[in-house]
Amino acid sequence: MVNIAITGACGKMGRVIADIISARSDCRVCAGVDIVAEQYSDFPVYKNVNELTSKPDVIIDFSHPSALDSLLDYCKINNVPIVVATTGYTDDQIKQIKAAAEQIPVFFTFNMSLGINLLVDLAKRATKVLGDQFDIEIVEKHHNLKKDAPSGTAIMIAEAINEELDNKMHYVYDRHSVRKPREKTEIGMHSIRGGTIVGEHDIIFAGRDEVITLSHSAGSKQVFAVGSVNAAVFLSGCEKGLYQMSDLLSEV
Repeated sequence: MVNIAITGACGKMGRVIADIISARSDCRVCAGVDIVAEQYSDFPVYKNVNELTSKPDVIIDFSHPSALDSLLDYCKINNVPIVVATTGYTDDQIKQIKAAAEQIPVFFTFNMSLGINLLVDLAKRATKVLGDQFDIEIVEKHHNLKKDAPSGTAIMIAEAINEELDNKMHYVYDRHSVRKPREKTEIGMHSIRGGTIVGEHDIIFAGRDEVITLSHSAGSKQVFAVGSVNAAVFLSGCEKGLYQMSDLLSEV
């Protein structure tokens, strides 16, 4: 039985994760952490991670980038693995996450969905075949409450594609201020915010007289929650290091 603590436990994702774990037999929620500290289930919820009265086997973080420092400090001091599922991190914070993996097991990906990670793999394969003969544009759509843009997933997709192209591409965010023809070394990034869209990502490969589009649409937040719980159970048995969805999938 894997004892999981959820940071951001009172948020929408935290509650979904708690609900999913309650239906499983291989793990349980031992505690939650949230500044709201609402007791909505049979596990205690604390305002700060340092208030935890017992050490969890692993932490799932769906809180806020501002909580990263204290969270990583707690995990490193107490040798607790962590699944980092929050988005909107700065480049410096991502470096912190990767540095922490030198001391503890860290599972870090911009998207916990199995489908999204398959989409990334397909995009890399398409890039190998199409090379620089096609222009590449990424369009992401999310609900009107999402604060960061472009999404972490869109950045993850762009970086995977760019790696296949020897990192020679640069990103152009929207085009309202660009008054010139498109450069061959561009990857266009476009963000749409509206309604209750959970998450949609399109990768457009536009060539001469033909267009190939790879798409993924999430119907609910449960796809991310299920992935994070699977990651937590997987991570609880790992040595220190940086892990991602491909590591989990290789165990399936």
